[in-house]
Amino acid sequence: MGQEELLNQIAELEREIAILPEGSITKKKINGKEYYYHRISQNGKRSEKYIRFEEVSELTARIEKRKTLEKELKKLKELVVPEQELETENDQQLAFQTTVRVGKRLKSQIALTQKYKKRECIRELREYIFGTPQDKVFILYGLRRTGKTTMIRQILTELSDEEFKKAAFIQVTSKDTLADVDHDLRLLEENGFKYVFIDEVTLMEDFLEGAALFSDIYASSGMKVVLSGTDSLGFAFSKEEQLYDRCILLHTTFIPYREFEEVLGIRGIDEYIRYGGTMSLGGINYNRDATFANSKTAEEYIDTAIAKNIQHSLKMYEYGGHFRQLLDLYESGELTNVINRVVENINHSFTRSVVESTFKSHDISVTAANLLKDRENPINLKEHMDLDAVTFGIMQMLDILNKEEQSIDISDAHMAQIREYLTLLDLVTEIDLEYLPDVNQKGKVTVITQPGMRYAQAGAIVENLLLDAKFQELSAEERQRILERLLSEIRGRMMEDIVLLETKLAKPDKKVFKLQFAVGEFDMVVCDQKTLTCQIYEVKYSKEQVPEQYRHIKNEEKCAMTAHRYGEIAGRYVIYRGGSAEVDGVLYLNVEEYLKSLSGKGDISGNYIHSIIK
Repeated sequence: MGQEELLNQIAELEREIAILPEGSITKKKINGKEYYYHRISQNGKRSEKYIRFEEVSELTARIEKRKTLEKELKKLKELVVPEQELETENDQQLAFQTTVRVGKRLKSQIALTQKYKKRECIRELREYIFGTPQDKVFILYGLRRTGKTTMIRQILTELSDEEFKKAAFIQVTSKDTLADVDHDLRLLEENGFKYVFIDEVTLMEDFLEGAALFSDIYASSGMKVVLSGTDSLGFAFSKEEQLYDRCILLHTTFIPYREFEEVLGIRGIDEYIRYGGTMSLGGINYNRDATFANSKTAEEYIDTAIAKNIQHSLKMYEYGGHFRQLLDLYESGELTNVINRVVENINHSFTRSVVESTFKSHDISVTAANLLKDRENPINLKEHMDLDAVTFGIMQMLDILNKEEQSIDISDAHMAQIREYLTLLDLVTEIDLEYLPDVNQKGKVTVITQPGMRYAQAGAIVENLLLDAKFQELSAEERQRILERLLSEIRGRMMEDIVLLETKLAKPDKKVFKLQFAVGEFDMVVCDQKTLTCQIYEVKYSKEQVPEQYRHIKNEEKCAMTAHRYGEIAGRYVIYRGGSAEVDGVLYLNVEEYLKSLSGKGDISGNYIHSIIK
């Protein structure tokens, strides 16, 4: 192993260790009852913090994982050539209190990212770094594994040799304090450093209370300060308070299809449905494990990247003042389960009432109905399967508490607040659902921005189907057909959500919504309120061109109502998985080509459509 590769592995290990807890778990018996404490020694002082029994198992596992990684790190460090034997670019020996990398060590840390393709949003970071100085900090934030640290390393490779000598990377750990970072920033400033990147800054317990330090002291003096971290909600809170009007925000959570294909080198809407949402995939341009490979990894991601994200921010901000209605759930140890339950509810398109009553899988119900209506080989799935048993298996797999097992009911206030925080995390977006002829009826379609997460959870349903005893009574051929139909329907509905979401984000000047009639619907309507025109779409998970696909958008009555309400119909389209073509006045658009035409640099979908007409 070369020196450069060795230093990169050390840097990655140190970063992973930084977000894991240190210390140990102690148990005390007081008045006959057992209590557990998290013991930490810092700067020669030992402190203990009470932890609930429900948290002991997970915290113990994370502490043990840290110890294992620390042993691995120690072995790797023994292989490193002493620094005095290395050619250095910066001979300064500075007494830092946190983990700071400059010069040769920093160059080794960022070397591997030179081969990675860059996300589109890096241009905003580039404008800040190479633009005129301003008294603002740049905040790069988003859920785990969405490319934040990679983006920092990539922008560092764009610095000239002289600029790079003035750059520093600070890796914050949970034991660091704002005073420690302030000390190191002051030292860097005194020695002429101009570009400072601080990773996982929200791990500091006092970050939210003193975040203004970065903008008011250092950015205002001409230093370019970039803060990054996975604690998205904490950054959102700091923007509203300490860093109000003194920061530039760049959220990395949403990764559109075009970036999935271009940056990861993975092609196809099916692959995006299965794995889309993070940069963690073993593709051509990146080489990492798939985050949403199965329900277990998806559940771990939801737990650590979402539920723990929310709880960490709420606990740190204003001494827990933002828990609001969620305080009772937090104190009872049920908040993680409830957050998981809400995320799962969104992923499976369940209504809010489902969360408050007995858990029921919408995906299975729809599939059962469709299989019964199959013209060639109808199957009454409900006769062959115990759907309640399947549902129970799903709940066990996702570790979700049923209402009857909860000591606290999930109120509308709980639901609303959790959904509010999920929206701040950019995990969910709502699309308008409108109705004709009843124009007063309104609704919302909640779309998840990380499709791989939902598909992994849908896979949990399939796994439980396979385990069901009555399902096993079917022939292998029948079982296979049912499973293929189930997954096909799930992918089809997810493809609709993806098209709606990406079109809405790419066309902020247009009104993008789903239109429901008494019978039938338009999967998507794009309305230009300035020109009083609209485009109507059907989204089909198919590679075939069949008249049945566009019967609604060719229906005279539906089109007349739509034109009266939203303006002249300027185009009729079917977005599907086949090739682009024009059939009976309807344009068929390939879904991958359509999504790529929704460029982050501006909507160029019109160019794609015109190329088909020509």
